[in-house]
Amino acid sequence: MKRIWKRVCVLGVMLGAIVASGFAQDVKTLPVPDERYKLDILLVVAHPDDEAAATAYLARAMDEGKRAGVVYGTRGSSGANDVGPEQAAALGDIRVIEARRALATLGIMNVWFVGGHDTASQDVLQSLSSWDHGKVLEEMVRLVRLTRPEVVLTFLPGTFIGEDHGDHQAAGVLATEAFDLAGDPLVFPEQVTGPMRRLEPYFDNLRAWQPKKIYYFPDASREDIFKGKGPTVSVTGISKTTKQPYWRMALEAFRAHETQAKAYIDSFSKMDEAALEKKAQENGWSQPQEFVLGKSLVGGSVTGDIFEGITPGAIPFARTNQAPAPAQPDVAQPDLGIELAGPWGFYAEFRRAHGLENLPHPEPPEIALQAGTTLVVPLWIRNQTGAAQEIALSVGLPAGWKVESGDGKVLVAAKQVAAARVEINLPMLADANKKKQEAQEVTVRGEVNGKTIGAVKLRVELRKKALPE
Repeated sequence: MKRIWKRVCVLGVMLGAIVASGFAQDVKTLPVPDERYKLDILLVVAHPDDEAAATAYLARAMDEGKRAGVVYGTRGSSGANDVGPEQAAALGDIRVIEARRALATLGIMNVWFVGGHDTASQDVLQSLSSWDHGKVLEEMVRLVRLTRPEVVLTFLPGTFIGEDHGDHQAAGVLATEAFDLAGDPLVFPEQVTGPMRRLEPYFDNLRAWQPKKIYYFPDASREDIFKGKGPTVSVTGISKTTKQPYWRMALEAFRAHETQAKAYIDSFSKMDEAALEKKAQENGWSQPQEFVLGKSLVGGSVTGDIFEGITPGAIPFARTNQAPAPAQPDVAQPDLGIELAGPWGFYAEFRRAHGLENLPHPEPPEIALQAGTTLVVPLWIRNQTGAAQEIALSVGLPAGWKVESGDGKVLVAAKQVAAARVEINLPMLADANKKKQEAQEVTVRGEVNGKTIGAVKLRVELRKKALPE
């Protein structure tokens, strides 16, 4: 009996093993998102060499174990070539290589170019148009979903006195839009749809991803309005891996961009260490890097560490609550009014739509333009009354500035918002030996039957050289 019982037990164990083995073979492990491309920080910029605005911080963050990647809006195919004769698309090919080499010195291998076109102006709307806004946004959202960053870093979207490149602004606009959209499975849903058949060529099979924080760095000359709006990060610490200061690592990376700054780059190679450190200090390489907090979905303080409050794992999609439109000032006829249009009007709506009312912006709005060129003041003229209205536009200018066109009377149909513009001839610099002169104010006022319906103001700085409006 004992022998029979033993055999039954052995057969039972063997049968159990066979069943378990068969069951295990029937279980298929499904793939998870590719961890090779999971990032802590996604830097979004416009052109090759723009990454230098944040590479010292990236070097520090990576020294602390963070993973970083970079998205470029363009290939950098415009501008001069300081090394050879190549221009246009060929120059863009070279600058892509330079950018990859620059980032490789920091250990950053995840680099993407989303196909925008260089646009030499200060108008973000022109850049968005030439980049093919919708197409590039789709790719930006795809890359956020692919890389699943905790933090997005980018240019501050706004118009300021400074270099104020429209492409830099476009990078900030698109990064913000991707931050707010990538977590929504209803946005570009084909990206977050699984395959319907083998080797599906249409659906990306990604997952919606909500980044946790977005920070900005300004492309502006003034610093006063950005103080205390985000963390200040020292870059003078010594890297554990390279034994160099983080700022020095950023400078070494920048040396790859020879087509854009060969003479400047070569000047460092001729200096001893003391002279190099002095010049780097003068040029801002070793200065603390200052960021502006756009929004945090995980709490934390405004000026605290960039990763304060961030813990591993996904967070729910956070739909942006659009702020109410600002109340209109008291005017004689509230159904009539004039507003500043163009990039300034766009940003007023952009900040409200994306919950960025905390974002610093100048009041009155501002721009720096090349002396001797033309300033265009774009306007929306609103008539919500039941009849056509004759509106008189008058312009207040500094001495020596002259209206070329756009002032006088215009007729706006009933229940319409009409576009208009005032063009102003800018004088040459009062002192030809100076690079710029103090900003001055332009005012455009609208009146109906002698009563003011609104006014717009713009601060304009004249410079010896500036990007076109």
